[in-house]
Amino acid sequence: ILGLLAAVAGPRVIGYLGGARTDTAGVQVAAFRQALDLYRLDVGDYPTTEQGLKALIEAPQGTIGWNGPYINGQTVPLDPWGNAYVYRVPGADDAYDLISLGADNRQGGSGEDADIGTGTD
Repeated sequence: ILGLLAAVAGPRVIGYLGGARTDTAGVQVAAFRQALDLYRLDVGDYPTTEQGLKALIEAPQGTIGWNGPYINGQTVPLDPWGNAYVYRVPGADDAYDLISLGADNRQGGSGEDADIGTGTD
């Protein structure tokens, strides 16, 4: 009976978990975007690519007006698949790109492998 349940429910559960991770990445990207906007209001510009998202946790050397931390925690959160978010300034179509590369941790893809965030076109 357990084998039958696993065979029937397994793919559905795996699909649900993949969708939940994708949704979580979207929520994390939205939270990062809010934190980056607050940083910009305080400092006058977004962190550079070199400063990265770590600038949301601790002030980069020589930064004036930093009033963070802008996100909770001691380290920058990883995406739901355990990979670092890609952060680039300037972005392809905006001031910055902020991307989770999805389950495969490579650009492009579809489904759970799709990129999530800004600059994914």
